[in-house]
Amino acid sequence: MGNRNMRLLSNVVIAYMLLAFAWWSVLLFTKNKDAFRAKSEYAQLVMVAEGSISTKEEFLDSKEYEDLYQKYRRQEWMILGEAAVFIISLVIGIYLINRGYRKEMNLAHQRRNFLLSITHELKSPIASLKLILETFKKRRLNEQKFLELSDNGIHEAERLNDLVNNLLLAAKLETAYEPVPEDLDLNEVCEETLERMRNKHPFALFSFSTEIGPHFINADRFGLESILTNLLENAVKYSPDSPKIECHLRTDPVNLILSVSDHGLGIPVEERTKVLERFYRVGDERTRTTKGTGLGLYIVNQIIKAHKGSIRILDNEPTGTKIEILLPISLLRKRESKREQA
Repeated sequence: MGNRNMRLLSNVVIAYMLLAFAWWSVLLFTKNKDAFRAKSEYAQLVMVAEGSISTKEEFLDSKEYEDLYQKYRRQEWMILGEAAVFIISLVIGIYLINRGYRKEMNLAHQRRNFLLSITHELKSPIASLKLILETFKKRRLNEQKFLELSDNGIHEAERLNDLVNNLLLAAKLETAYEPVPEDLDLNEVCEETLERMRNKHPFALFSFSTEIGPHFINADRFGLESILTNLLENAVKYSPDSPKIECHLRTDPVNLILSVSDHGLGIPVEERTKVLERFYRVGDERTRTTKGTGLGLYIVNQIIKAHKGSIRILDNEPTGTKIEILLPISLLRKRESKREQA
């Protein structure tokens, strides 16, 4: 309510300034015209008294009148110029104020969503772990139940660990992240990451295909694993039960392209640049059912930028989202066989 009242007050002040400036401009034009008329009449009287002219027509053709008229026109243009500069400055000021206001409101909304989501994301696994430990303490369980609760506790601990790692990485990306490049087999990195995801999400079907032969990529292993892990986690999170996730590697003349496709909810076109911002999540945190903090795609985008790459968010067919990671083809080099090395 306070922000709304402040916005209303700002609009009233701006409207008052525009009206005041319009009235000021009208007064200046009127005063300038009155001054020109008075000076012309005075000059005409002086010239008649001196006998240099006898009619008004002669005065209108005289150099004295021409000088007065040119001065009058220059003053008119000066008023118009000042008015134009003022209006342009005011419009630019209004635009910057509104843009800043919208940016602050969006950031405040994202922060609120982040706080709501992080509160839930932290409290949920902590509550689950606490309940499991209390159960171990108070009850004697058979082996099957013990193993089941232990698996649940490990899952919640991993979830909490992933959350903390994402928070730390997001903070690091703002100030201190520098890729540590090394020669990596990208096919192998993808296969290892997918295998971890299969163990973590046994209900999901992950597939991997590649058009890249035995090549190395000179990149940061931690960064690539973070990119792929976040994309796969998002694909699982926003897909229906038993999701099918496809991961594919290919090249074009200038890019190495890693794509992750799902058949889930999809991302509206108008949201595709916003989801790359920190804390941004589609919808309202109070009514959202999916888990998350709004950091996944932000982390992905920042790591890609550090590798001089880019990201594309596309529609998948027939439904879902395809996210393509484009890295410079210069990072890729052919992997020599042992015979070639010898």
